[in-house]
Amino acid sequence: MNRKHPLFLAVLVAVGPALRAPAQVGLDKLGQSTMNFQLVSVSARASAMGDAVYAVSTGAESIFFNPAGMTETNTSFDILLGYTAWIADIKYYASGVAWNLGNYGTVGVSALGVDYGVLHATRLAAGEAPALAPQYEDLGEMTNVGAYAVGVSYAKAINTQFAVGGTMRYTGQHLGESLINGEIKKNNAAKIVFDAGVKYKTGFKSFRFGMAIRNFSSQIKREEIDEQLPLTFTIGTAMDILDIMTPEHSAGTALTIAADYLHSNNYSERLNFGVEYLFMGSVAVRAGYQTNRDIASWSAGFGVVIPLEDDRVQVNYSYSRFRYFDGVNRVSLGVAL
Repeated sequence: MNRKHPLFLAVLVAVGPALRAPAQVGLDKLGQSTMNFQLVSVSARASAMGDAVYAVSTGAESIFFNPAGMTETNTSFDILLGYTAWIADIKYYASGVAWNLGNYGTVGVSALGVDYGVLHATRLAAGEAPALAPQYEDLGEMTNVGAYAVGVSYAKAINTQFAVGGTMRYTGQHLGESLINGEIKKNNAAKIVFDAGVKYKTGFKSFRFGMAIRNFSSQIKREEIDEQLPLTFTIGTAMDILDIMTPEHSAGTALTIAADYLHSNNYSERLNFGVEYLFMGSVAVRAGYQTNRDIASWSAGFGVVIPLEDDRVQVNYSYSRFRYFDGVNRVSLGVAL
Protein backbone atom coordinates (compact mmCIF):
# COMPACT_ATOMS: atom_id res chain seq x y z
CA MET A 1 0.00 0.00 0.00
CA ASN A 2 1.28 3.48 -0.81
CA ARG A 3 2.60 4.97 2.43
CA LYS A 4 2.04 8.50 1.13
CA HIS A 5 -1.73 8.11 1.42
CA PRO A 6 -2.64 6.78 4.89
CA LEU A 7 -5.83 8.83 5.09
CA PHE A 8 -8.12 5.91 4.29
CA LEU A 9 -6.77 3.78 7.13
CA ALA A 10 -6.80 6.76 9.47
CA VAL A 11 -10.52 7.29 8.83
CA LEU A 12 -11.23 3.62 9.54
CA VAL A 13 -9.28 3.70 12.80
CA ALA A 14 -11.01 6.89 13.95
CA VAL A 15 -14.57 6.12 12.89
CA GLY A 16 -14.73 2.36 13.39
CA PRO A 17 -14.87 2.18 17.22
CA ALA A 18 -17.49 4.93 17.41
CA LEU A 19 -19.75 3.19 14.93
CA ARG A 20 -19.45 -0.17 16.65
CA ALA A 21 -20.15 1.14 20.15
CA PRO A 22 -23.98 1.37 19.92
CA ALA A 23 -24.18 -2.20 18.63
CA GLN A 24 -22.70 -3.69 21.78
CA VAL A 25 -26.11 -3.98 23.44
CA GLY A 26 -26.93 -6.76 20.97
CA LEU A 27 -30.34 -5.43 19.92
CA ASP A 28 -31.80 -5.50 16.42
CA LYS A 29 -32.82 -1.83 16.82
CA LEU A 30 -36.02 -2.41 14.89
CA GLY A 31 -38.33 0.50 14.07
CA GLN A 32 -36.03 3.23 15.38
CA SER A 33 -35.84 5.39 12.26
CA THR A 34 -38.14 7.27 9.93
CA MET A 35 -38.05 8.19 6.23
CA ASN A 36 -36.73 4.72 5.46
CA PHE A 37 -37.69 5.14 1.80
CA GLN A 38 -34.16 6.52 1.40
CA LEU A 39 -32.77 3.00 1.90
CA VAL A 40 -34.48 1.51 -1.17
CA SER A 41 -32.14 0.94 -4.10
CA VAL A 42 -33.12 2.88 -7.22
CA SER A 43 -30.50 1.39 -9.56
CA ALA A 44 -31.23 -1.85 -11.45
CA ARG A 45 -27.52 -2.57 -11.76
CA ALA A 46 -26.88 -2.09 -8.04
CA SER A 47 -29.90 -4.10 -6.88
CA ALA A 48 -28.97 -6.97 -9.20
CA MET A 49 -25.64 -7.13 -7.35
CA GLY A 50 -27.31 -7.14 -3.94
CA ASP A 51 -26.45 -3.44 -3.52
CA ALA A 52 -22.81 -4.42 -2.96
CA VAL A 53 -21.68 -1.44 -5.02
CA TYR A 54 -20.05 1.04 -2.64
CA ALA A 55 -16.67 0.23 -4.17
CA VAL A 56 -18.13 -0.43 -7.64
CA SER A 57 -20.60 2.32 -8.55
CA THR A 58 -19.46 5.16 -10.81
CA GLY A 59 -20.98 8.17 -12.52
CA ALA A 60 -24.55 9.23 -11.77
CA GLU A 61 -25.36 5.89 -10.13
CA SER A 62 -22.87 6.57 -7.34
CA ILE A 63 -24.86 9.63 -6.19
CA PHE A 64 -27.33 7.22 -4.56
CA PHE A 65 -24.64 5.09 -2.88
CA ASN A 66 -21.09 6.43 -2.59
CA PRO A 67 -20.77 9.93 -4.10
CA ALA A 68 -16.98 9.56 -4.36
CA GLY A 69 -17.62 7.27 -7.34
CA MET A 70 -18.65 10.28 -9.43
CA THR A 71 -14.95 10.97 -9.97
CA GLU A 72 -14.93 7.96 -12.33
CA THR A 73 -17.24 9.70 -14.79
CA ASN A 74 -15.31 9.24 -18.02
CA THR A 75 -17.52 11.44 -20.21
CA SER A 76 -18.75 15.01 -19.91
CA PHE A 77 -22.18 13.92 -18.63
CA ASP A 78 -23.50 10.72 -17.14
CA ILE A 79 -27.26 10.37 -16.68
CA LEU A 80 -29.27 7.78 -14.73
CA LEU A 81 -33.05 7.29 -14.86
CA GLY A 82 -34.50 4.59 -12.62
CA TYR A 83 -37.90 3.03 -11.96
CA THR A 84 -38.63 0.61 -9.12
CA ALA A 85 -41.90 -1.33 -8.76
CA TRP A 86 -41.62 -1.78 -4.99
CA ILE A 87 -43.76 -3.95 -2.72
CA ALA A 88 -47.39 -3.05 -1.88
CA ASP A 89 -47.80 -1.10 -5.15
CA ILE A 90 -45.26 1.53 -4.07
CA LYS A 91 -43.30 3.07 -6.92
CA TYR A 92 -39.95 4.86 -6.96
CA TYR A 93 -38.82 7.28 -9.65
CA ALA A 94 -35.21 8.43 -9.59
CA SER A 95 -32.91 10.53 -11.74
CA GLY A 96 -29.33 11.69 -11.44
CA VAL A 97 -26.82 13.60 -13.53
CA ALA A 98 -23.04 13.74 -13.03
CA TRP A 99 -21.15 16.55 -14.77
CA ASN A 100 -17.43 15.99 -15.22
CA LEU A 101 -15.55 19.28 -14.81
CA GLY A 102 -12.08 17.82 -15.28
CA ASN A 103 -9.57 19.19 -12.76
CA TYR A 104 -12.38 20.98 -10.94
CA GLY A 105 -14.06 17.73 -9.92
CA THR A 106 -17.51 16.35 -10.68
CA VAL A 107 -20.87 17.92 -9.82
CA GLY A 108 -24.05 15.91 -9.51
CA VAL A 109 -27.76 16.60 -9.09
CA SER A 110 -30.42 14.06 -8.20
CA ALA A 111 -34.14 13.72 -7.61
CA LEU A 112 -36.25 10.96 -6.07
CA GLY A 113 -40.01 10.64 -5.92
CA VAL A 114 -42.04 7.97 -4.11
CA ASP A 115 -45.66 7.17 -4.96
CA TYR A 116 -47.32 5.25 -2.12
CA GLY A 117 -50.34 4.42 -4.22
CA VAL A 118 -53.95 4.62 -3.05
CA LEU A 119 -54.35 4.63 0.75
CA HIS A 120 -57.53 4.89 2.79
CA ALA A 121 -57.79 6.72 6.11
CA THR A 122 -59.68 5.17 9.02
CA ARG A 123 -60.62 6.18 12.55
CA LEU A 124 -62.38 4.64 15.51
CA ALA A 125 -66.13 4.61 15.01
CA ALA A 126 -68.23 6.75 17.29
CA GLY A 127 -70.04 5.06 20.12
CA GLU A 128 -69.12 2.25 22.42
CA ALA A 129 -67.42 -0.89 21.13
CA PRO A 130 -65.81 -3.89 22.80
CA ALA A 131 -62.19 -3.14 23.75
CA LEU A 132 -60.95 -6.29 22.03
CA ALA A 133 -62.91 -5.65 18.83
CA PRO A 134 -63.02 -1.91 18.14
CA GLN A 135 -65.00 -0.69 15.15
CA TYR A 136 -63.46 1.55 12.48
CA GLU A 137 -64.94 3.76 9.82
CA ASP A 138 -63.44 4.49 6.40
CA LEU A 139 -62.77 8.18 5.78
CA GLY A 140 -62.00 7.70 2.11
CA GLU A 141 -58.90 8.03 0.03
CA MET A 142 -55.99 9.87 1.62
CA THR A 143 -54.47 12.86 -0.12
CA ASN A 144 -51.06 14.46 0.26
CA VAL A 145 -49.24 11.13 0.62
CA GLY A 146 -45.76 10.50 -0.78
CA ALA A 147 -42.07 11.21 -0.36
CA TYR A 148 -39.33 13.00 -2.23
CA ALA A 149 -35.68 14.04 -2.16
CA VAL A 150 -33.65 16.47 -4.25
CA GLY A 151 -29.93 16.86 -3.87
CA VAL A 152 -26.66 18.26 -5.11
CA SER A 153 -23.38 16.35 -4.98
CA TYR A 154 -19.68 17.06 -5.46
CA ALA A 155 -16.71 14.72 -5.77
CA LYS A 156 -12.99 15.24 -6.32
CA ALA A 157 -10.09 12.89 -6.94
CA ILE A 158 -7.29 13.85 -4.55
CA ASN A 159 -4.86 11.78 -6.59
CA THR A 160 -4.97 8.69 -8.82
CA GLN A 161 -5.81 6.46 -5.85
CA PHE A 162 -8.00 8.44 -3.47
CA ALA A 163 -11.29 10.26 -4.07
CA VAL A 164 -13.84 11.95 -1.82
CA GLY A 165 -17.42 13.03 -2.39
CA GLY A 166 -20.47 14.35 -0.63
CA THR A 167 -24.19 14.99 -1.14
CA MET A 168 -26.64 17.42 0.43
CA ARG A 169 -30.32 16.53 0.00
CA TYR A 170 -33.59 18.12 0.94
CA THR A 171 -35.78 15.19 1.91
CA GLY A 172 -39.46 15.22 2.72
CA GLN A 173 -42.36 12.90 3.44
CA HIS A 174 -46.12 13.47 3.45
CA LEU A 175 -48.26 11.02 5.40
CA GLY A 176 -51.70 12.50 4.97
CA GLU A 177 -53.75 14.28 7.63
CA SER A 178 -55.02 13.48 11.11
CA LEU A 179 -57.87 14.84 13.19
CA ILE A 180 -56.39 15.68 16.60
CA ASN A 181 -58.44 17.48 19.27
CA GLY A 182 -60.88 18.68 16.63
CA GLU A 183 -58.15 20.10 14.40
CA ILE A 184 -56.74 18.84 11.12
CA LYS A 185 -53.01 18.22 11.32
CA LYS A 186 -50.89 17.57 8.25
CA ASN A 187 -48.33 14.83 8.84
CA ASN A 188 -45.51 16.41 6.85
CA ALA A 189 -41.81 16.39 7.65
CA ALA A 190 -38.70 17.58 5.82
CA LYS A 191 -34.99 17.69 6.60
CA ILE A 192 -31.61 18.55 5.14
CA VAL A 193 -29.68 15.27 4.87
CA PHE A 194 -25.98 14.67 4.17
CA ASP A 195 -24.01 11.80 2.61
CA ALA A 196 -20.22 11.51 2.49
CA GLY A 197 -18.00 8.91 0.86
CA VAL A 198 -14.47 7.97 -0.08
CA LYS A 199 -12.99 5.60 -2.62
CA TYR A 200 -9.50 4.15 -2.46
CA LYS A 201 -7.64 2.14 -5.09
CA THR A 202 -5.00 0.04 -3.39
CA GLY A 203 -2.71 -0.24 -6.40
CA PHE A 204 -2.94 -4.04 -6.37
CA LYS A 205 -4.62 -4.93 -9.66
CA SER A 206 -8.20 -3.57 -9.56
CA PHE A 207 -8.69 -4.14 -5.82
CA ARG A 208 -10.38 -1.11 -4.24
CA PHE A 209 -12.30 0.05 -1.19
CA GLY A 210 -15.34 2.26 -0.86
CA MET A 211 -16.81 3.78 2.28
CA ALA A 212 -19.84 6.01 2.83
CA ILE A 213 -21.98 7.48 5.58
CA ARG A 214 -25.53 8.17 4.42
CA ASN A 215 -28.56 10.00 5.81
CA PHE A 216 -26.73 12.08 8.41
CA SER A 217 -29.21 14.56 9.85
CA SER A 218 -30.77 15.92 12.99
CA GLN A 219 -33.85 14.19 14.36
CA ILE A 220 -37.44 14.76 13.29
CA LYS A 221 -40.04 15.44 15.95
CA ARG A 222 -43.53 14.04 15.40
CA GLU A 223 -45.88 15.12 18.19
CA GLU A 224 -43.82 14.31 21.31
CA ILE A 225 -41.45 11.76 19.77
CA ASP A 226 -38.00 12.45 18.33
CA GLU A 227 -37.24 10.15 15.41
CA GLN A 228 -33.90 9.46 13.75
CA LEU A 229 -33.31 9.18 10.04
CA PRO A 230 -31.81 5.85 8.85
CA LEU A 231 -28.13 6.65 9.38
CA THR A 232 -26.02 4.03 7.62
CA PHE A 233 -22.30 3.38 7.48
CA THR A 234 -21.10 1.09 4.70
CA ILE A 235 -17.65 -0.14 3.76
CA GLY A 236 -17.13 -2.24 0.66
CA THR A 237 -14.47 -3.94 -1.41
CA ALA A 238 -14.41 -5.02 -5.03
CA MET A 239 -12.05 -6.53 -7.58
CA ASP A 240 -12.04 -7.89 -11.11
CA ILE A 241 -10.75 -11.41 -10.44
CA LEU A 242 -9.80 -11.85 -14.09
CA ASP A 243 -6.87 -9.58 -13.24
CA ILE A 244 -5.47 -12.58 -11.36
CA MET A 245 -6.86 -15.47 -13.39
CA THR A 246 -6.06 -14.07 -16.86
CA PRO A 247 -4.01 -10.88 -16.49
CA GLU A 248 -4.00 -10.26 -20.24
CA HIS A 249 -7.79 -10.20 -20.61
CA SER A 250 -9.34 -7.46 -22.72
CA ALA A 251 -10.59 -4.24 -21.16
CA GLY A 252 -14.16 -5.05 -22.24
CA THR A 253 -14.28 -8.29 -20.26
CA ALA A 254 -14.45 -8.35 -16.45
CA LEU A 255 -15.64 -10.59 -13.63
CA THR A 256 -16.14 -8.28 -10.67
CA ILE A 257 -16.90 -9.58 -7.21
CA ALA A 258 -17.95 -7.21 -4.42
CA ALA A 259 -18.81 -7.37 -0.74
CA ASP A 260 -20.23 -4.62 1.51
CA TYR A 261 -20.59 -4.42 5.29
CA LEU A 262 -23.46 -2.28 6.60
CA HIS A 263 -23.87 -0.81 10.08
CA SER A 264 -27.04 1.20 10.69
CA ASN A 265 -29.03 2.71 13.52
CA ASN A 266 -32.22 0.79 12.73
CA TYR A 267 -31.02 -2.81 12.38
CA SER A 268 -28.17 -5.12 13.25
CA GLU A 269 -25.17 -5.52 10.93
CA ARG A 270 -25.62 -6.86 7.42
CA LEU A 271 -23.49 -8.15 4.56
CA ASN A 272 -24.20 -7.73 0.85
CA PHE A 273 -22.49 -9.75 -1.87
CA GLY A 274 -22.51 -9.20 -5.62
CA VAL A 275 -20.96 -10.42 -8.85
CA GLU A 276 -20.98 -8.93 -12.34
CA TYR A 277 -19.69 -10.51 -15.54
CA LEU A 278 -19.11 -8.08 -18.41
CA PHE A 279 -18.58 -9.53 -21.88
CA MET A 280 -17.12 -7.57 -24.81
CA GLY A 281 -18.00 -4.34 -23.04
CA SER A 282 -21.63 -4.63 -24.12
CA VAL A 283 -23.46 -7.33 -22.13
CA ALA A 284 -23.45 -7.76 -18.35
CA VAL A 285 -24.94 -10.52 -16.19
CA ARG A 286 -25.27 -9.92 -12.45
CA ALA A 287 -26.31 -11.64 -9.23
CA GLY A 288 -26.34 -10.73 -5.55
CA TYR A 289 -27.31 -11.82 -2.06
CA GLN A 290 -28.16 -9.87 1.09
CA THR A 291 -27.82 -11.35 4.58
CA ASN A 292 -29.80 -10.64 7.76
CA ARG A 293 -32.88 -9.39 5.90
CA ASP A 294 -36.46 -9.99 6.98
CA ILE A 295 -37.88 -10.37 3.48
CA ALA A 296 -35.07 -9.78 0.94
CA SER A 297 -32.49 -12.36 -0.12
CA TRP A 298 -31.15 -13.00 -3.63
CA SER A 299 -31.33 -10.87 -6.74
CA ALA A 300 -30.25 -11.09 -10.37
CA GLY A 301 -30.29 -9.05 -13.54
CA PHE A 302 -28.59 -8.05 -16.74
CA GLY A 303 -27.52 -5.00 -18.70
CA VAL A 304 -26.91 -4.09 -22.32
CA VAL A 305 -24.66 -1.27 -23.55
CA ILE A 306 -25.63 0.33 -26.87
CA PRO A 307 -22.97 2.55 -28.49
CA LEU A 308 -24.27 5.58 -30.39
CA GLU A 309 -21.38 7.23 -32.22
CA ASP A 310 -19.52 9.11 -29.45
CA ASP A 311 -22.23 8.45 -26.85
CA ARG A 312 -23.34 5.35 -24.97
CA VAL A 313 -26.70 4.09 -23.72
CA GLN A 314 -27.03 1.39 -21.08
CA VAL A 315 -30.25 -0.43 -20.21
CA ASN A 316 -30.34 -2.46 -16.97
CA TYR A 317 -32.94 -4.74 -15.40
CA SER A 318 -33.03 -6.52 -12.06
CA TYR A 319 -35.32 -8.85 -10.16
CA SER A 320 -35.19 -9.12 -6.36
CA ARG A 321 -36.89 -11.97 -4.53
CA PHE A 322 -38.97 -10.96 -1.52
CA ARG A 323 -40.49 -13.33 1.01
CA TYR A 324 -44.25 -12.88 1.55
CA PHE A 325 -44.46 -10.36 -1.34
CA ASP A 326 -44.21 -10.46 -5.09
CA GLY A 327 -40.70 -9.96 -6.43
CA VAL A 328 -39.44 -6.43 -7.05
CA ASN A 329 -38.61 -5.36 -10.60
CA ARG A 330 -36.32 -2.47 -11.43
CA VAL A 331 -35.40 -0.86 -14.73
CA SER A 332 -32.83 1.87 -15.24
CA LEU A 333 -31.49 3.75 -18.21
CA GLY A 334 -28.00 5.21 -18.31
CA VAL A 335 -26.73 7.69 -20.88
CA ALA A 336 -23.09 8.78 -21.21
CA LEU A 337 -22.54 11.95 -23.27
